[in-house]
Amino acid sequence: MSAFQSVSGKGQPAATEAYDVVVVGAGFAGMYMLHRLRGQGLSARVYEQGGDVGGTWYWNRYPGARCDVESMQYSYSFDDELQQEWDWSERYAPQPEILKYAGHVADRYQLRSDIQFNTRVDRAVFDDNAKSWSVATSDGKTVTARYVALATGCLSNARVPDIKGLAGFKGKVYHTGHWPHEPVDFTGQRVAVIGTGSSGIQAVPVIAEQASHLTVFQRTANFSIPARNAALTAEEREAFRKKYPEIRRFAREEARNGIYTELPDRGALDDGDNERRAKYEARWNRGGLTFMAAYNNLALDKAANDTAADFVRDKIAEIVEDPQTAKLLQPNNHPIGSKRICIDTDYFATFNRPNVTLADIKSDPIQEILPHAVRTAGREIEVDALVLATGFDAMTGSVAKIDIRGRHGQTLNQKWAEGPRTYLGLMSAGFPNLFIITGPGSPSVLSNMIVSIEQHVDWITDCIAWMRDRGLDSMEAKQDAEDKWVSHVNEVAQGTLYPQANSWYMGANIPGKPQIFMPYIGGVGVYRQICNDVAAKGYEGFNMEAAEPLKRAAS
Repeated sequence: MSAFQSVSGKGQPAATEAYDVVVVGAGFAGMYMLHRLRGQGLSARVYEQGGDVGGTWYWNRYPGARCDVESMQYSYSFDDELQQEWDWSERYAPQPEILKYAGHVADRYQLRSDIQFNTRVDRAVFDDNAKSWSVATSDGKTVTARYVALATGCLSNARVPDIKGLAGFKGKVYHTGHWPHEPVDFTGQRVAVIGTGSSGIQAVPVIAEQASHLTVFQRTANFSIPARNAALTAEEREAFRKKYPEIRRFAREEARNGIYTELPDRGALDDGDNERRAKYEARWNRGGLTFMAAYNNLALDKAANDTAADFVRDKIAEIVEDPQTAKLLQPNNHPIGSKRICIDTDYFATFNRPNVTLADIKSDPIQEILPHAVRTAGREIEVDALVLATGFDAMTGSVAKIDIRGRHGQTLNQKWAEGPRTYLGLMSAGFPNLFIITGPGSPSVLSNMIVSIEQHVDWITDCIAWMRDRGLDSMEAKQDAEDKWVSHVNEVAQGTLYPQANSWYMGANIPGKPQIFMPYIGGVGVYRQICNDVAAKGYEGFNMEAAEPLKRAAS
């Protein structure tokens, strides 16, 4: 039986419902965390705001929603039977298929019995004396747990822009991150899409096929590479499955971003113009995120980066027929890859359609939303429906919505007021027994998320097992270890071109949010080795201690 039980001593009433671990979120991180905890004989309760598993893939149902990592790699690796049995239909799986996969995993491992859906975690308070957490949920209940694991996701807190008059719009308003569960038909409607990040770039071509007219409001042009999506053949799936041991090993140990691809052996300026262009052309024709792996210095050297950026700008000019529109769609204010690079299906070609207009809100900003129109500084554009493709309060937004109080009543929001501070992206000093899965200060959004999720969950559950074997109940990041890690994360980032972009990696899309580079850019393989070394040294940089013994339930 678990050491932390929900029953007090003999003859006394049952105490508050108690678990070894409370997990917040039932996306890919929360599901795997629950599976691992069960395997260790620990009691766990998962609270999920949505009506089913899937996390970001439960909420993001907008037209054209797909993963930007190839489906054969964007999948769990912890069970070979699972990865051998599931048939992905396309190179890049569409949202409904990823959600179906998440449901299959929940069914296969019978996870739903320990997940409470349609329930938010509103508050979590650490009790210094009991060395445990008190967790309050939106259904009015409070439970206790030795540990809390935040599996809240990096891209799950949809950002609704603060535009004057938005609440008074008489047509339908949709956010790509909170899309309705029933299909939306834009046939015959005048539609405005505000935002041209990844979700906007995926949605625009699909909406354009339905709408009578589509106006795309762009503040910042984005680099995007064609996905070249296609159906997977049985032979392709089988070939991939046979190589899974090497693919997974490479993704964990050698890849910077957790994606299997051939590694470049040279910089962009080491090749002549013709050879370099041929390499970019080959990557462009193959499609996908590996375009940025053509050379090994594109994220480090501005002159090298310019060669890739110029290539993509030239491609946009070739595709888009109207020169003025093409110019507006060519990004020129950040190095390619320093914002999350997008992959698309016919995004740029969509602007050749007669029913699509690009509105540049950098030169002509949106002033307000009228009941039936969008008013910019220079004109009014009548619309029947608004699609807000305005992204997320990334990395920290979902955590910030929970009132988390650690030692001495300090809130995590107070501690992170100047930007998030963690040790290894896993824990934050002053908040014992609170684990963050793919938190700020870890590779997370710069990587294949499932590779990073599995690494974090394995590390956390191995750590809990190590502590239990030694009678330890409390774990907390040391302040000096956290300070050194934050400095290291920033130092590594400053050695790259990433901080040159006003990106959501920096928190730049949220007014008033401190601009600190949040993910760890040192690479998935390097980061894994650092975490392994910390564990091998008895969890160096963490304080651990035994709590007061908790009374066991009668067996």
